[in-house]
Amino acid sequence: MITPVCRPTDFEKDAMDSATSYASDIAFTDTVKALQARKGSRRGYARMEQDGSWDTAITPDLAAFVATQTSVFLATANAEDQPYIQHRGGPPGFLRVLDERTIAFVDYAGNRQYITSGNLLDNPKAFLFLIDYAHRRRIKIWGTARVIEGDEALLGQLMPEDYKARPEQVVLFTVSAWDANCPQHIPQRFEAADVAAALAGRDTRIAELEAEISQLKLLVQSLQHS
Repeated sequence: MITPVCRPTDFEKDAMDSATSYASDIAFTDTVKALQARKGSRRGYARMEQDGSWDTAITPDLAAFVATQTSVFLATANAEDQPYIQHRGGPPGFLRVLDERTIAFVDYAGNRQYITSGNLLDNPKAFLFLIDYAHRRRIKIWGTARVIEGDEALLGQLMPEDYKARPEQVVLFTVSAWDANCPQHIPQRFEAADVAAALAGRDTRIAELEAEISQLKLLVQSLQHS
């Protein structure tokens, strides 16, 4: 199970950490840690770091979560540090875990702005944000990414079967660290296909019950006239 981390219990202000490095340092810069200390959460996060910090490899639970996703947000920044977020979607499985450090997906032909591709040429640092509204779970993944062009074998390996899109290139994302957030403030929403399946199941059950009621009515009428 992926264990989400909510904001720790506040502790009294603590001294800043030593030079020991942790996976979470990718997000917890000295400035962030100073702010945590001022607002009372640094000691709790320091305990989290000492207990193992964030994962740096893709666990089986994370791989299973990734495999079910139909949507992902990819954040990059250009050489001038201007951030950009791009949405990518597809059928379950369009995000593919290749090994314990690598997530890949096919980049389909779109509006041909190539902002993400250009940003990654200037700055390979990237971030993936995955959210499961139905189960109110979200995953943050820090790392680097690169675009692979002209590799038809890789495109064929990663392209979802029968998906109506034109594959253009592949994005390979190398994981540096990841964390799971708690479900606070995530609205619960459901995929249209899942809702349709649930309603179809309900309608089928209603039809079965109506048929049983009709049979019972006939049986009662038969007994009344016997």
